[in-house]
Amino acid sequence: MTAQKITITSAEVIDLRVPTSDAMLGSDPFHKMPDYSSAVLHLETDGGLRGVSVVFTVGAGTDWICHGINDLCQLIIGTTLEDFATAPVHLYRRLIDHHQLRWLHDGVFRMAAGAVINAMWDLWAKSLDKPLWKLLVDLEPEFVADCIDWRNISDALTRDEAIAMLQDRRANVGKRELEMSELGPKAYCTAGWLGLTNDQILATIRKLQDQGFDSFKLKVGQDSQRDVERIQFMRDAIGPDCNLMVDANQYWGVEEAKRHVEAYRSFGLKWVEEPIARDDVLGYIELASTFADADFGFACGEHAASPVIFKQLLKSGAIKYCQIDAVRVAGVNDVMAIILMAAKYGVPVCPHGGGIALCNMIQHYGMWDQIAVAGHSDTQLVEYIDFLQEAVESPVATKAGCYVTPSAPGWGLEFLSAFVGKHRFPDGEIWNTRAGSRKGAAFEA
Repeated sequence: MTAQKITITSAEVIDLRVPTSDAMLGSDPFHKMPDYSSAVLHLETDGGLRGVSVVFTVGAGTDWICHGINDLCQLIIGTTLEDFATAPVHLYRRLIDHHQLRWLHDGVFRMAAGAVINAMWDLWAKSLDKPLWKLLVDLEPEFVADCIDWRNISDALTRDEAIAMLQDRRANVGKRELEMSELGPKAYCTAGWLGLTNDQILATIRKLQDQGFDSFKLKVGQDSQRDVERIQFMRDAIGPDCNLMVDANQYWGVEEAKRHVEAYRSFGLKWVEEPIARDDVLGYIELASTFADADFGFACGEHAASPVIFKQLLKSGAIKYCQIDAVRVAGVNDVMAIILMAAKYGVPVCPHGGGIALCNMIQHYGMWDQIAVAGHSDTQLVEYIDFLQEAVESPVATKAGCYVTPSAPGWGLEFLSAFVGKHRFPDGEIWNTRAGSRKGAAFEA
């Protein structure tokens, strides 16, 4: 699939932060008063197109990500889109295997690398006037396989297996694409933020039910009795036939998680999300064994920083729901590998969403998975939040409890200039008059 000969001429990184802590939106046991934020990358070119990506954060530390992205962009200024599109794995390896930066490994480094890679994929899709999901669906199986670094995951999924799986789905891709041409992946919403009152949560539930939603999530993780009361409240509010999930955001150790989760057995939960540390694979195996007879499974992945962790979670049977995040790992290439591994092991991909424009990205992965990889929409849910959708020119839309199929070229991450002017940190309108103790690293809950 050819791309135009467009040269990257410059890069700009913008630190955007929204004081969602004022209304306790996004609050959970660890992130008590988050300010939803994004490091936004603009890659400028000589062809009039701009590649855009974001890295979602929750306030302090966004500047760390911004610095990392700026640093890595030195490696792509002057390169061409044509070179990238010929073999995206070359840029992936150039960044991830940098002979000095690799020492930093996952976390901020991998997220910054992902920002650069995702912006290049955005630019490629725009050059073809395609939404990102359509670019992915149209790629040949062999090309997809060649985007992936197989060194540390081929014991779980080989290149040949991935190609065979994609080729097997190929016959139904046209049919699936038509089926999802108007309504995309089924969505669920995190309505039960930890800092909200029951009345506030109920108002959100009713609004979303009016829009066709039947799947909701609640934050847990501090006081067990209070958590059980809140789960009972949510179950009563949504009724017995709706999907209900809970999320502890890694708040417990393994034994503590067992005690808390034991009290959740009677509520008909679909999943318990991140009860323990994101990379405690042995802990998830133990929890899966302890609760093998429960009607819920464990979900994990939004904080897993590399395909290798996903390999262990999937191959061991430790999780029943694979929660990719669009910006936690090193971009499209890593996410491709994870979605393919999940398909081999029959684990539904249920992407983590939220933040500023993160939902704009994960809807494309849901589309690719459900059209070309898993090839169905029977078991997957894609997270959605009902606030901060006004930041971009092409906000996500929902209908009948599903994402409306995105049609804007690329990721659809073009931010409104008024939003940027208002929320740019630290000199935007929202921040330049804000008290110092309520912003940046000095803001302690």
